[in-house]
Amino acid sequence: MPLIHHVITGAASHPVVFVHGFGCGLTDWDSQVAHLASRHKTIAVDLRGHGGSPGPAAECSIERYGADVAELLRALSLPPAVLVGHSLGCRVVAEAALQAPSHTAGVVLVDGSQFAPAMAATLAATFAEPNGYATMIAGMFRDMFHPKADRAVVAAVAARVQRLPHDIGKKMLMDLQRYDAWRATASYGCLRVPVMAIQATYANEKRERKSLQAGQTSPYLEMLRATIPSVRIEIVEETGHFPQLEEPARTNALLDSFLDSVFA
Repeated sequence: MPLIHHVITGAASHPVVFVHGFGCGLTDWDSQVAHLASRHKTIAVDLRGHGGSPGPAAECSIERYGADVAELLRALSLPPAVLVGHSLGCRVVAEAALQAPSHTAGVVLVDGSQFAPAMAATLAATFAEPNGYATMIAGMFRDMFHPKADRAVVAAVAARVQRLPHDIGKKMLMDLQRYDAWRATASYGCLRVPVMAIQATYANEKRERKSLQAGQTSPYLEMLRATIPSVRIEIVEETGHFPQLEEPARTNALLDSFLDSVFA
């Protein structure tokens, strides 16, 4: 297929590539693009099956998404870029960095997670129920926002994910579980560039999403610390799963600091 849909802003050097999460799109990064575009070339993408990038469910996987981003980096002849991924996009930017190492200067993981192996059975049982997928997605995205979040933003994000074709949504949730169980830890451990994790939430033992507090950790963050000893972890308190939407100023300040250190 042609290159995935992408929007380039700014003409400066030191590129920054933004990759959205499950059922989302490149506009999730509008605040970051506006903030950075005077000093960096920014490239925001739509993954296959999302937004302006076509693609059937059979072509959607974390590895394929990573390859799509890597192909874009090479096609644009970009100098080494910082790759920023949110949620599902954390896995994608890790894959892209491994597939295009000469085009990667650093990686930022925004509110990532890691599905447990037992999640495979939960997903299969849910998808077998009438309206199981739609009900699960509605609940997932309802829990992703802090109570203080703009209700219009919450409604827009929830409506957008419901527009994702259900066959793609089911395929990608199952693929997330597969990737997390069999590949994620090794992939993160193979990164040889600076990595920052901007973390805002975690899933408790009931799979409820909760906001992190300063000094708090999670199994996902402990996995990152074990596999990437040099990882920089920054907690954005009192916010939800989309810190780039709910707390753009704090997210932008962390990106500024990381980009300055990588591109110094």
